[in-house]
Amino acid sequence: MNLQVRLNEGDRRYELLSDDGELIGLIDYRLTGSLIDLFHAETNPAHGGKGYGSMLAQGALDDIRARGLTVRPGCPFIADYLDKHPEYQDLL
Repeated sequence: MNLQVRLNEGDRRYELLSDDGELIGLIDYRLTGSLIDLFHAETNPAHGGKGYGSMLAQGALDDIRARGLTVRPGCPFIADYLDKHPEYQDLL
């Protein structure tokens, strides 16, 4: 299965989608100026335990870095991911 992280600005979230368009996971955000609060993350329970949450977090954080934003990790999963991945500490 091919997966893609996509920014959905209309719904204010990052989405992890399969090649057939199935929504595998999402991260909801609030954007205030140059600060993005990643306040909720979830993956479809049918796809749990496959590392898709980490794939989604990495894709979102890479996009956030490219956009020059600062992250507020309001979601425990995102906060934990950032703690385990020091390469993203510059986004805090």
